[in-house]
Amino acid sequence: MSDERDRHGAHAADEGDGTAAVSRPSGKRSARRTRSGSTSADTGSIATIDRTSPKKDKTAGKAKRAGAGNPFSRLIKFLREVIAELRKVIWPNRKQMVTYTSVVLVFVVFMVAFISGMDLAFVKGVDWLFG
Repeated sequence: MSDERDRHGAHAADEGDGTAAVSRPSGKRSARRTRSGSTSADTGSIATIDRTSPKKDKTAGKAKRAGAGNPFSRLIKFLREVIAELRKVIWPNRKQMVTYTSVVLVFVVFMVAFISGMDLAFVKGVDWLFG
């Protein structure tokens, strides 16, 4: 079991500086499941994809497009998914919004003053140099 976990990247890897980081799975597990009776499954190599029937791939794409359905039903499905995703958002409370807004406004005022000052300095410098 431990070497199975090691091959899939579910162990802590030493980074060389003494810190250990948990690596994420590489996605190779699904490629191993599709193989049948291969000895390369033990070595951890990736099998090549069988491209013997390109017609099957083309017809599958057409069937998927043909089954897309009514544009209105797709729009309704899209809007439902948007609402579901918006429910997952962690919205800021009033205090956080006031804080974030004030930080942005102070930064914008500072940048406007800084750029105006630099512009004024360059104008004065050009007038002094060529005036």
